[in-house]
Amino acid sequence: MSEAHSTPLQHHFTSLEQQKDAATLGMWAFLVQEVLFFGGMFTAYTVYRNQHYSVFEACSHHLDWKLGAFNTAVLIGSSLTMALAVHAAALGKGRAAALWLAATIGLGSIFLGVKVVEYHEKWEHQLIPGLRWGPAEEVGPALHLSGADVDRAQLYFSLYFGMTGLHALHMIIGIPILAWLAWRAWAGHFTTEYSTPVEMTGLYWHFVDIVWIFLFPLLYLIGHH
Repeated sequence: MSEAHSTPLQHHFTSLEQQKDAATLGMWAFLVQEVLFFGGMFTAYTVYRNQHYSVFEACSHHLDWKLGAFNTAVLIGSSLTMALAVHAAALGKGRAAALWLAATIGLGSIFLGVKVVEYHEKWEHQLIPGLRWGPAEEVGPALHLSGADVDRAQLYFSLYFGMTGLHALHMIIGIPILAWLAWRAWAGHFTTEYSTPVEMTGLYWHFVDIVWIFLFPLLYLIGHH
């Protein structure tokens, strides 16, 4: 194998430091547009919540805040294991980094498993707008709503599935990337001079975790004391 292919330095950079700076800039630019993307959904949620607060409050009681709190703890734990993976990779401890990445994958998978349980419950109770929404005479009593408020409840659950679904999609994309990095770390591809892919993925994973930190209280804890 030639030296050009054995080094992590790409041909259009003059040093690993310059390469890392470019990668960091690119990742932050990506995260900024992600903030704008999620920001639009948060803005829509804020507007509709202010307009139909009592309906949103009633709907939030149909979510299991204990499962939401459990998932919050799981994601906070995954941020810790991701940070430890980044630290290990920066020290050139490839196998330790691989194990921490595997732990992050495990915690992320637990989070997604809990979301499947929650989504299945909404399916059973016919609370999925546009796909499986029950008749008003069934949905209304379940949500303690009546009249036009039953239709307005679809706003809440549309935002719930849109925001949590998009968040889950980011995790589904991230887990295979973590698996690929774990394989590379175990194979010794990262050293004290080069661990940029792990660091950039760490930024992405922390961002996903932070988004959930906002989603949990907004969606689950309206009106809870």
